[in-house]
Amino acid sequence: MRQYKYLIVGSGMTADAAVRGIREIDPNGSIGMIGYETDMPYARPPLSKGMWKGRPFAKVWRGTDQLNVDFHLGREAIELHPETKRVRDDQGDEYAYDKLLLATGGSPIRLPFGQGHIIYFRTLQDFEHLRALAERGEKFLVIGAGFIGTEIAAALSMQGKHVSMVFLENSIGENVYPPDLSQFINNFYRKKGVDLVPGDAVSAVEETGSRLTVRTRGGRAFEVDGVVAGLGLRPNVALAQSAGLRVENGVVVDDHLRTSAPDIFAAGDAAMFPHYALGKSIRVEHEDNALMMGKQAGRNMAGADEAYTHTPIFYSDMFELGYEAVGELSSKMETVSDWQEQFQKGVIYYLDAGRVRGVLLWNVWEKTKDAAALMLEPGPFKAEDLKGRISG
Repeated sequence: MRQYKYLIVGSGMTADAAVRGIREIDPNGSIGMIGYETDMPYARPPLSKGMWKGRPFAKVWRGTDQLNVDFHLGREAIELHPETKRVRDDQGDEYAYDKLLLATGGSPIRLPFGQGHIIYFRTLQDFEHLRALAERGEKFLVIGAGFIGTEIAAALSMQGKHVSMVFLENSIGENVYPPDLSQFINNFYRKKGVDLVPGDAVSAVEETGSRLTVRTRGGRAFEVDGVVAGLGLRPNVALAQSAGLRVENGVVVDDHLRTSAPDIFAAGDAAMFPHYALGKSIRVEHEDNALMMGKQAGRNMAGADEAYTHTPIFYSDMFELGYEAVGELSSKMETVSDWQEQFQKGVIYYLDAGRVRGVLLWNVWEKTKDAAALMLEPGPFKAEDLKGRISG
C-alpha cells in the first residue's frame, strides 16, 4: 500500500492546480495522483480553440511532472473508505492518505446509439481522433449548440470543412442569450457556411461503407466523415456517493472546499460549492473555476484554512466573435443590453429582482473584475443605471 500526505483523485486541470496550491505551502509533502486518463494533466480549452489555429501541441501540458508527484494514470479509483483513509483503484492497488482531494470532473452525456461512431469531445485523445478525421474527411456533423458544439463547428469550418449542426433549440444559445443576439448568432453561423438544423434531434448514427449516415427525428439524413457531440457533462460523483459523502448536483463542499467527511476536499467540475457573489451553492464547469478552486483546495489541504470567494469567469470563441462572462446567464432573466456596436461589441447584464446576477462581455475584454464587483452590489438596478457602467 502506498502512503501519501496528499492524495488526489483526478488528473485534470483541477488536480494540477491543487498540486500547485499544496506546493505553495508544503514544498516537500508526498503527493499521489490517480487518474483514469493515461496522459499527464493538460489544458482542455485549447482542444476546441487554439489547437485548431496552430497553437503548438506542446503548449497543452501543465508541467505537473515537475512538481514531485507520483502519478498513477490509466486507473480509476473505485473504493473510498473515509473511516480508514483508504482508496482502492480498479487494478486492486490501495492508497492511504492524510488529506484527500476529489477532482473527479465530469463525463460527457452520451446518446443511446452510435457507439464508437460519435466523438464526445472532451479529452486529448478525442482531439487527436477528430483532427485525424479532419485531415482526410470533408463533411462533419455536430450535435448540440453549447460551448463544445459552437466551438467545434467554428473550428472545423475554419479548416475548410462542410459542417452541419443539429440542436434542439430554435437558435444557438436560445436559453442563454437575449433573443435578438441568439438569432444574430444563427445568421452569423449560416453566413460562415455552417448548415444549421435547429429544433431537431439526431435519432441514429450508422456506418455506411467508409462514411457515416446520420438521421434526425425530423427526417433529415446526412452522409458525413465524422460526428461530434457536445451534450453537456454529468459530474463524476459515484466514488463520493459510495463513500457516504453528501452529494447533490455534485459533491457538496463548504466555503473552504471541505466535503461532509473529515480530511476530504472536492473541487472543479464535480464540486457543488457556495458561490460567494451569487449567495447560493452551484456547480461550475469552466477552466477558471477549475484552476482557482483547485489551487484553493490544495492550499487548504496543506493547512491554509482560507475561504473560496473567487467569482469564476468563463469564455468562448465563435469564429472572430468571443466573450467573457461571470455569474448566471439565462434568457429567462431580465436582461439589459448595452451595445457599443450592435451584436459586435457590448455588455449584457442579467438581473433578478433588480440585482445583477450575471454579466456577458461580448467582444469586451479584461473587464471581468468590474463585472464581478458589480454582482456584489445590492442594487436595485434599473436599465438606465447600467448603461455605460462597463465599457470596452
